[in-house]
Parts: sequence; structure tokens; C-alpha cells
Amino acid sequence: MSDHYETLGVAPTASAAEIRSAYARLARDKHPDRFTDPAQKKAAEREFQDITTAFNALVNPKSRQEYDEQRHRPAPRSAPEIARDAYERALPLVEGGDVEEAVTLLRTAVHHAPEEAAYHVALGRALSRDPALAREAVQVLERGAQLDPRNAGAFTELAAVLARQGLRLRAQKAVEAALRLAPRDARAQRLAAELGVAKQ
Repeated sequence: MSDHYETLGVAPTASAAEIRSAYARLARDKHPDRFTDPAQKKAAEREFQDITTAFNALVNPKSRQEYDEQRHRPAPRSAPEIARDAYERALPLVEGGDVEEAVTLLRTAVHHAPEEAAYHVALGRALSRDPALAREAVQVLERGAQLDPRNAGAFTELAAVLARQGLRLRAQKAVEAALRLAPRDARAQRLAAELGVAKQ
């Protein structure tokens, strides 16, 4: 990943005014509309996008602080480290509603640690937010439940996705499994009631 300070040509100690000034200069010099040659225009579009991304990250004090913290964090090296890093960065994105970015990160986590049930469950939960990805969400959650058959959350999440798809019988089986593992789980109990599953 390119360094936002380098992209804008400013020092990490630059003030907000210096960042704005650098962005204005670069935006003027590198704007794609200045180029007529298609290849140059395409390259300028990519560069302009990088400049804008860097500016947006650094001009806002909160996002700049987050970027600075991330910048100083050591880069993960091993596959498990990459997976853990992607997973940890994805969780707040799911809660914040940035599902697309969360799914990308969670796919990375699953790719680098395919035997880690928690990553599958988190990916399934994120995928389930998009009705178009419901089928994949079911497959991923089933894999998570397979990897950790004692994970009540995986079965509860699976039951919820199956119920939304109208797959009532499969949803009932999943919620029964969740209740066997966690009989007091409020979400599993609510789903069981909705699906007409008798109390265990």
C-alpha cells in the first residue's frame, strides 16, 4: 500500500493547511482532464484517485489518526498473522455497515487460515447482509459449523440465513443444533419460536 504522505509529497508532521495546499496543487497538475492521450488519461485517473484517497485519509483528524496508528503497526508476515489482521480490521466494518470492504477482508482471512471457524462464521455473517450473496453465506456458515461443531453462533447465524431464504426445514435443524449447544441463547430461542421449533 502506498504511503499517503508520500503520495501528497508532504511530511508526516504536515499541518492540515499544508495537506490541503499539496492536494490542490497535485489535483490541478494531475487532473485527468488535462490529458488527451487515452493511455496518459488512464494513468492520470489512477494517480488522481490515489491523490484523492490520500487527501481524504489525511485531511480529517480522526481518519488521519487511524491512518497514523495503522502506519506504525508492524505489517503481518505469516499467513495466520495476515488472516488475524484482516479479521480484526473487518469486524468494525461489519458493525459500521461497510459490508463490501468487510467481505473482502474476511475472504482474505479465510484464504490465509481456511481451518479457522471464526473467520468463516464472520464471513458468512457479512455475506448474509446482502441478499444476492445469501447462497454463499449458507455455504460459508456450514463450513464454519463443520470446522467447529460446538460453535452455537455458527448454527444460529446459519438458521437465520436459511430462514430468510425460506428454507424452513434446514433452518429448524440448524436452530435445534444451536439450542443443544447453547439452550439459553436469546437469539437462538427467538429464531426457534419463529420457526416453530419445540423447546429442547
